[in-house]
Amino acid sequence: MRYTVRTLSPDEWPVWRDIRLRALADAPDAFGSTLELEQAFGEPEWRGRLASPSVVVFDGDAAVACGAVFRNRPGRAAVVAMWVDPDYRGRGLSRQVLDALVGWARAEDLAVEIGVNQANPGARAAYLAYGFVPTGDCYPLREGSAQRCDTLVLPAE
Repeated sequence: MRYTVRTLSPDEWPVWRDIRLRALADAPDAFGSTLELEQAFGEPEWRGRLASPSVVVFDGDAAVACGAVFRNRPGRAAVVAMWVDPDYRGRGLSRQVLDALVGWARAEDLAVEIGVNQANPGARAAYLAYGFVPTGDCYPLREGSAQRCDTLVLPAE
């Protein structure tokens, strides 16, 4: 099966909104944000989210995987919002999203990091297989959450 990987423009905010809300509904413990919070976003917030590279994988017209990257501090980029539709998992789509996001970060000469919930071994395995390594740093999934996330970094090439 052939997929199309595309970085969205701000005018494609409805595509990002729709896949992001699907992701939050499907895997609420994979993200620092919540479905309730993001359902309240209007067009300006969604357009703002697309100010940094946001990548979607399409199967025809259907958005089936996503991820984004942004500068989170000097010299660093954080990969966020990674998700693959459950019907498409195990097909290498997270690798395609990561290739696009990491490519952008490397072109900007930024180190790349990602956070992963300790309770999500599938995502952790995918990131480790991609080449990310644990830093030993961990943090709460979101304010008030008992769940913990680990920070992984991608070694320089």
